[in-house]
Amino acid sequence: MARQAKAVLKNAKVSPKKARPVADAIRGKGVDEALKVVRFSKKKAAEFLQQTLESAIANAQHNHDMDLDNLKVEEVLVDQGQKLKRLKPRALGRADVVQKRSSHIKITLVEEE
Repeated sequence: MARQAKAVLKNAKVSPKKARPVADAIRGKGVDEALKVVRFSKKKAAEFLQQTLESAIANAQHNHDMDLDNLKVEEVLVDQGQKLKRLKPRALGRADVVQKRSSHIKITLVEEE
């Protein structure tokens, strides 16, 4: 069985809908190419994915003694986190609920042979 290294970022202040396209862009790629994609992406979610990817790489090197050249992004999950509910004043004394969404990001790396 191939060795795996994981990293999780909880409650990232970006909605899952906005983070998933960036996650799809790095899924299945080598670590070097995935880092380039998130570094040069203009999306806000790319910052959170870069942080989580770098953490997974550090876990692979230090905790599991994996070789950096053989690492591949196997799985990228972006799930919904907590929602902060805020009220926005509207006309005639009414209010609308604004939901500020967050994401849980999980990245799994696998060592190819």
